[in-house]
Amino acid sequence: MSKTSLVLTVLGPDRPGIVEAVADLVTEHGGNWVESRMAHLAGQFAGILRVEIAADAAAGLTEALAKLNAAGVDSIVHADPTAIVASEGPVVQLDLVGHDQPGIVRKLTRVLAAHGVNVEEFDTECVPAANTGQPLFKATAQLRLPPSLSRESLRTALEEVAADLVVDVTLQS
Repeated sequence: MSKTSLVLTVLGPDRPGIVEAVADLVTEHGGNWVESRMAHLAGQFAGILRVEIAADAAAGLTEALAKLNAAGVDSIVHADPTAIVASEGPVVQLDLVGHDQPGIVRKLTRVLAAHGVNVEEFDTECVPAANTGQPLFKATAQLRLPPSLSRESLRTALEEVAADLVVDVTLQS
């Protein structure tokens, strides 16, 4: 029996039981929940997960997930593209903190894209500063560098943008 890997996204108004409903469907179709990221954002539940499942059961799971639309939960299913050769470059962690302002993500990701850096994980939040209560923007990212790019070269490029935005940026292996 051949297996396949699916990447699923689910989105809907946050309420108890959404994750259970998806887990029930995955199990009912013989799937294995491998990894996931889920969050509550502005009253919405958003999740992405990877499931391994028998190839001949994938269509049934996809149809069952579509039926969650009646409960207000939208889903999208994609075949896992891991057959594509992954980059062999090093992974670094980026941390950014500064006063919130429009355009931080755009300027940061513009530098990353210009240097061929792949964003593998990206988490952001706005929190009140301890001293002033002013909104602080915080970002943490796992980045895969292309083999031809050194961490120091990326750090230099990011520091130029950080100075312009008046934010602190650190890179760690």
